[in-house]
Amino acid sequence: MPKHADSSTRGYPPSGDPKSGESPSGESPRPLTKAEYEELAGFRAALRKYLRFSEELVRAHGLTPQQYQLLLAVKGYPGRDWATVGELAEQLQLRHHSVVELIDRAQRADLVCRAADPGDARVVRVQLTPKGAGSLGRLSALHKEQLLRLDPDSLSIPFTDPD
Repeated sequence: MPKHADSSTRGYPPSGDPKSGESPSGESPRPLTKAEYEELAGFRAALRKYLRFSEELVRAHGLTPQQYQLLLAVKGYPGRDWATVGELAEQLQLRHHSVVELIDRAQRADLVCRAADPGDARVVRVQLTPKGAGSLGRLSALHKEQLLRLDPDSLSIPFTDPD
């Protein structure tokens, strides 16, 4: 079976358990300053505005936001143009069975297809169909245009300036 990259090799930061209230480092976080609250609030607002734009755009083009995210996760998977269900679950931060249902719906809409892995019959590859690739290409170009219109400071990662 092919080895799957863990989240740290795909650029995702390690995270603490959100339910525990602990920071990823395990240390007690220091209280935020007023300026840091403002920075965090501005970042979340800009992120939410972009996500709302994305949701409305993909719906106007006949896809659900989840379908667009699936297509992007497949096409954007590092090193290849397909991904396994497990890899997509990790990428989308969804449970395995939820991704299977999403893939089923996307397959019925002719956006993705499943193919057996030639090296391991137990592995199923999820790939874009020509229709899915076309939809993703159009929508991603529009997303890129929107990102280029944004104020670069509005989506910069908060708290990266030296203290």
